[in-house]
Amino acid sequence: MDILLLLVGLALILGGANYLTDGASALAQRLRMPEFLIGLTIVAIGTSMPEMVVSVLSSINGQSDMAIGNVVGSNIFNVFMVLGLCSIIHPIAFTKENIRFDIPFCVLVSALFVVMACDTLIGWGSTDTISRFDGAIMLLLYIGLMTWTIRTAKRPEKVEDGAKPMAWWLTIVMIVGGLCGLVFGGELFLDSATSIARKLGISESVIAITLVAGGTSLPELAASVVSFLKGKVGMALGNVVGSNIANILLILGVSSTINPLTMGGITLFDLLVTLLTAVLLYVTSFTFRRRELDRAEGVIFLLLYAGYIYLLVR
Repeated sequence: MDILLLLVGLALILGGANYLTDGASALAQRLRMPEFLIGLTIVAIGTSMPEMVVSVLSSINGQSDMAIGNVVGSNIFNVFMVLGLCSIIHPIAFTKENIRFDIPFCVLVSALFVVMACDTLIGWGSTDTISRFDGAIMLLLYIGLMTWTIRTAKRPEKVEDGAKPMAWWLTIVMIVGGLCGLVFGGELFLDSATSIARKLGISESVIAITLVAGGTSLPELAASVVSFLKGKVGMALGNVVGSNIANILLILGVSSTINPLTMGGITLFDLLVTLLTAVLLYVTSFTFRRRELDRAEGVIFLLLYAGYIYLLVR
C-alpha cells in the first residue's frame, strides 16, 4: 500500500507541476510579465506552501528547531539539488537583473537570517532566538520586495509568437489545480516514503534530514524541472530564488510572529551552509566568463549536497 501511495503521490506531483507551469506561463503572457517574475512570486509562494504548513504548525506546537530546520534544509536542497539537477539537463543562463539584484538580494536575506538567529554570537542576547520583532522586520521586507519587483518589472512588448492567450478561467484552474496537485502529492509522497524508510530500519535522524526537508521541497523540484524541460528557464530559476527568499522572510516571518523561534538543535554550521548556497549561486554567474550555471557547476552542487548530508548523519 505504501508503494502504491508513493506512486500516486509522484503522479500528482508530476501532473501538478505540468499544469502549474502551463498556467503560470499563460498568466505571464496575459499580464505581459517576465516568466522569471511569475516564478519569483506566484509559483514560488505556491510551491513553498508545504514549508509554510510545517513551519507554522511547528511554531504553534513549540517545535522551534523543526520550524527553522525545515527552512534551512529546504533552502539548501533548492539550490544544491534542484538547480544542480536542472543545470545538468541544460546550463541555466542568468539575466543582468538576476546578477544585479535578484540573486544578491537572496544572499543578503540569507545573511540577515544568520544575523537574526545568532544573538549570542553577535552579543544581542543570551539565547539564539528569532523574535517577534525580527519576524515583523522579515514580513515588511518581503512585502517591500514583492511590491518593488512587480512595479519595476520590464514587460514584454508583445505577446510571444502572436499566440492567442489562454482563457482566464482556464489559467486560474490550471494554476490552482497544479498547486493542489503539488502540495497534496508532495504530502502523500513524503508520508509513504517515510513509512517505507521506517519499515526498512532507517533512523529517524536520517529521515528528518533527508525526507522531511527534501519532501517539502518536492514541489519546487518538480515545478522547476518541468518548467526547465518546457524551455521556461526563467520560471525555473525564479521559482528557486523566490522560494528561498519566501522561506526566510515570509515563512520564518510568520512563524516567529506567532511564537519566538529558538535555534534548538540547529547549529551555526547549518546556517552558514544556507548562506553558502546563495553565495555560490551568485559566484557561478561570474565563472568561466559565462553568465550561467553550467553542467560542471551543477555536478559540484550535487556533490556538495551529498557531502553536507554525510556530515550530518555520520
